[in-house]
Amino acid sequence: MVAYPQLNSSMTRSIDSSEIKDMNKIFRLNLINSVTGFKSANLVGTTDKNGQDNLAVFSSVTHLGSNPAFVGLIVRPNVVPRHTYQNILETGKYTINAITNEMKARAHFTSAKFEKYQSEFDTCGFGREFSQDFLAPFVRESPIKMALSLKDDILIKANSTRLIVGEVEKIIIDDSFLHSNGMLDLARMDIQTISGLNRYHNTDKGAIFPYARPTEIPEFNYHEAIV
Repeated sequence: MVAYPQLNSSMTRSIDSSEIKDMNKIFRLNLINSVTGFKSANLVGTTDKNGQDNLAVFSSVTHLGSNPAFVGLIVRPNVVPRHTYQNILETGKYTINAITNEMKARAHFTSAKFEKYQSEFDTCGFGREFSQDFLAPFVRESPIKMALSLKDDILIKANSTRLIVGEVEKIIIDDSFLHSNGMLDLARMDIQTISGLNRYHNTDKGAIFPYARPTEIPEFNYHEAIV
């Protein structure tokens, strides 16, 4: 039997589910929102059937598939009015706009609980941009803009959040940031990420590895531990 090294209790902390449930609400909220690591930072633009628009920061945008091109968005439970969600249901259209370093402060304050008649485009100082035959507004300042159509609205029964599945109708980008292999140079575009609820981070050029094949795995030195 292999003897695995144990965690050094003087350097690490093991937090079980009962301790998580008993935590101070704000402490728990910050911990669970940051323990999953860096998340994308985006502004979601919508409008209702009467033309009242809305803009809200989201850190839950995720890739769901490339053919068809599907993107997921998690919306919190409808215990309070969710203008973004209501507008998506009404029109079936919305935009996702990446946040840059220059935009991050204004973007963050779109999370304030504005009244429905107040547009975050105006209160937070963002320009509106429209594409022909697409109802929802884009954020003029964003270097990556996506137009999406609602394909599915899935209730997650465990906590009453909803997974909004959108199909990408259009992507608006500057060609100078697009590599020949289809990758976007997010670092050069100064795209931000989010950890927790309110901490924004710059990105760097990162590391690039080849496609992983079982027959081409390098030799790695590693240590195992029981948590």
